[in-house]
Amino acid sequence: MPKVVDHDERRKELAEAVWRIVLRDGVEHASVRTVATEAGWSTGSLRHYFPTQDALVTFAAELAADKVVARIQQRVDVKHGPRRVMRAIALELLPLDEQRRAEIAVWLSFVDRSRVDASLREVERRINGEAVEGYERIFDWAGKVGVLRPGLDPKRESRALQGLVDGLAVHALLRPDQYDNDVLVAVLDDYLDRVFTEQDPAAPAATGTH
Repeated sequence: MPKVVDHDERRKELAEAVWRIVLRDGVEHASVRTVATEAGWSTGSLRHYFPTQDALVTFAAELAADKVVARIQQRVDVKHGPRRVMRAIALELLPLDEQRRAEIAVWLSFVDRSRVDASLREVERRINGEAVEGYERIFDWAGKVGVLRPGLDPKRESRALQGLVDGLAVHALLRPDQYDNDVLVAVLDDYLDRVFTEQDPAAPAATGTH
């Protein structure tokens, strides 16, 4: 019988090769030739799946983001209430271990490249837009169940949290001696303490937060 080829797994294998090159050498080095070499493929075989470098790198960026989203969905339980849900999500987006450090470094490389790459710019805007919309839904949920401090605007706070998490991630990668795990978690918790009341009550899950 002919060998059954899992095309999704093959594409994932190529995306992982892109991630390794981006992490090691930078996104500018993730060409069709170098990725094929990294993956142990011929360039012709790679082009069967991705005819151009842009298509390959864009897929790798999308898959990197989807991987993090899938992990968040697996680990976050909305039964815990808005504050704990928000904290769990934010912690997955901070470089608190080697896996998350590598993921964030790769994603930031894609974000930097998106300034001059229209395909990556579209991916970056979609992913970051979905993130801030997700934060806003959780803040709305917190307001409805009475755990968001009075006077706070969910839309504004969603952008504040996105800026805080992204900023902490960047500084932790650049200056890990100053932004170690204890600092990252403490700064995040300080922010959450300022916007949420002390305890989440038993609250119904918010639609769209998982």
